Amino acid sequence: MSARPGDGSLSRLEAVKDERTRRWDVTTPSATLIGRPDRPADEVGETVRRLHEERHPAMAGHSARMHRLEKVRIAHALCNACSLSHWERDRVLGIVAELDLTAFGSRRAIPTVSLVVVQYVVDHERRRQLGLHDREWVGERSPDELEALYDRFESITEDPRFRDLMDVHGLDTTAINRLDRILQAQLDEQDLHGAAFGRAPHRDPNLPAMGDRRAAEGEA
Repeated sequence: MSARPGDGSLSRLEAVKDERTRRWDVTTPSATLIGRPDRPADEVGETVRRLHEERHPAMAGHSARMHRLEKVRIAHALCNACSLSHWERDRVLGIVAELDLTAFGSRRAIPTVSLVVVQYVVDHERRRQLGLHDREWVGERSPDELEALYDRFESITEDPRFRDLMDVHGLDTTAINRLDRILQAQLDEQDLHGAAFGRAPHRDPNLPAMGDRRAAEGEA
């Protein structure tokens, strides 16, 4: 085999071909013409126009489905960033997926509303674990017991990770509290207090989930 200088390199002709292919990539006309007219002056067909304008039966409700998917996707990412439990995550997603964001006015951005829902759900779950959600039970406790319980309660707004997300999206404690009042009204109006994504609201909580039963049967 020859090992002289220049052996193994491309010829000038091959180098030009290689450079042109790498610059313009492989041309696939069909990939650039789908849904477009053949010439700039032409119009697309009626069937394609109906698809673009979502007037075709196959596209009915497409924008609403995409908006719902985007709400769930962003809320899920924020739940992961805050290290929420599976139950807290499902509750956040269940509320955000059905929530009407227009009620929040100029602060209706999906990340902003999702953070407010995260704060509501996590704080509500922590109060429930301490029994602070039961007003009758709380009314029977002594002042010292209540003081001890409230000392144990820690809002997620004190978590540095949540505080960083608030700063990124321009939220402070005052804004969170104001938006939380709007959220409470929407939960009452839309009956979303028990919403949980992917969980049947009328399932008997005393029965094991289907996945748990299948796992038990496999081990048996």
